[in-house]
Amino acid sequence: MHTEGVGLSTIDYAIFALYVIIIISLGLWVSRSKDGAKKGTKDYFLAGKTLPWWAIGSSLIAANISAEQFIGMSGSGFSIGLAIASYEWMAALTLIIVAKYFLPIFIEKGIYTIPEFVENRFKSRNLKTILAVFWLALFIFVNLTSVLYLGSLALETILGVPMMYAIIGLALFAVIYSLYGGLSAVAWTDVVQVFFLILGGLFTTVLAVSYIGGDGGIMEGLSKMTAAAPDHFKMILAKENPQFMNLPGIAVLIGGLWVANLYYWGFNQYIIQRALAAKSINEAQKGLVFAAFLKLIVPILVVVPGIAAFVITTDPTLMAGLGTMAQEHIPTLAQADKAYPWLTQFLPIGAKGVVFAALAAAIVSSLASMLNSIATIFTMDIYKEYIGPKSSETRLVNVGRISAVIALIIACFIAPLLGALIRHSNISKSTQV
Repeated sequence: MHTEGVGLSTIDYAIFALYVIIIISLGLWVSRSKDGAKKGTKDYFLAGKTLPWWAIGSSLIAANISAEQFIGMSGSGFSIGLAIASYEWMAALTLIIVAKYFLPIFIEKGIYTIPEFVENRFKSRNLKTILAVFWLALFIFVNLTSVLYLGSLALETILGVPMMYAIIGLALFAVIYSLYGGLSAVAWTDVVQVFFLILGGLFTTVLAVSYIGGDGGIMEGLSKMTAAAPDHFKMILAKENPQFMNLPGIAVLIGGLWVANLYYWGFNQYIIQRALAAKSINEAQKGLVFAAFLKLIVPILVVVPGIAAFVITTDPTLMAGLGTMAQEHIPTLAQADKAYPWLTQFLPIGAKGVVFAALAAAIVSSLASMLNSIATIFTMDIYKEYIGPKSSETRLVNVGRISAVIALIIACFIAPLLGALIRHSNISKSTQV
């Protein structure tokens, strides 16, 4: 692993441009209407119920892995260690539970949204509306905003792109390929996105660990990492660990985290929506099992690089081998989210382009999934229910597109404010220390 300068080379930009062209072209190709037919709500919001298991599994992981994983979980790997991977490995088991017990009920009822299921289950229109409004607010003001902020933070750190420009660029990218085609465009492009996610994550992990191992390679690197930071490889944190409150020991495995997992994988609209679009119950269940398998390897892609960054930054010899550029944007425990972007600065030409494409894939695939789910909930649970109950299928699809654009604009305005708030909080903490 050696320095090639901050940012990307011409080759890296070419690789990234190829990725962008592939995603946009594929998104537009699968979005085309056959024989000039106009898209209905089932076509737009549920991909015409035509998705096979491998597309469902890939799309689930692409929607799940976002800036929170590449940036946030790498930061947690930097500050906490491998114990944070318990979230990922528990998710794999949760997916099996959802596939076995929840998914058949959802698909049998032919629902579009989770609020619709709640109405069917409890016979309460008001409860459905409350949940729809709650989830719309959550997706717009929390999910979309945080993904845009963390994604722009990565671009700002790696390329020096001003945060607002990065936010706008990511938003436009997600809209270009997903807005017209709906869930079909999102799901099929996610198959390609996952390929870049895994390839880019493996590049970073292999190169970072190999750098630590020197001539001994990956195995020597892992050995040195466990020796240099043994606490970072403990799965159950002791009470005296300074990070215990962030990951409270055995309670993680037997406590309320199961409720959070079941909600996220079973009742989170932008996750479960692609399973609702399956050809059949059998295809949907196989898709969730495939996603569970992919979940098992996610910590290798996002947590191990964070631990590697911690080991490198605490070893003067390893830091010296990176050169003077290593002193720029160096991550600290107070700014652990900078670990992954900082690490990518030292990747060789070509690898940077792949990793940058992986980061972009993680961000825009999640954005596209959230936008489609926002459109689905607003259109089917709010607009169709209260505003235009007699609207045509074409009008409902257009309402969905408009609502997605409005939601994204709102998130683009809020994301920089979130960044300013977080930076102010970090400055306050460092001042207190």
